[in-house]
Amino acid sequence: MLTIDRLTEGDRADWAELFRDYFTFYRRDEPQETYERSWSGIQEDTRIHALGAKLDGRLVGITHFLVHANTSGPDVCYLQDLFTAADARGKGVARALIEAVAGFARERGCGRVYWMTHETNATARLLYDKVADNRGFIRYQIDL
Repeated sequence: MLTIDRLTEGDRADWAELFRDYFTFYRRDEPQETYERSWSGIQEDTRIHALGAKLDGRLVGITHFLVHANTSGPDVCYLQDLFTAADARGKGVARALIEAVAGFARERGCGRVYWMTHETNATARLLYDKVADNRGFIRYQIDL
């Protein structure tokens, strides 16, 4: 059975493992401080929000998201991170997490949920193309 809920202190070790796997997928190596800062923000649940997907009681998926102001309408929700354990893919985990974030955003009066993925993430894009519209934007970044 698949359940979606907020992450609790008891989920921390499994969350950290999934978050580490997320970074590995994107070929990023983050220091321990990143995990500490993120977990602290998730537990405060004010600026950063998170949900976990459990399949038969095991944490197999995570998402991190935030709500921010929008100059041309209601607030919007940015789904920043989404990751599913390799052995749980294809079981509706990512779709359920996206739907839960959309429900969270809808309850808060947001005008939309949006996210980005790398163009090479073909597996995820198969799902994303079913549940959302690709608006064709290209991301630019300045590292500070």
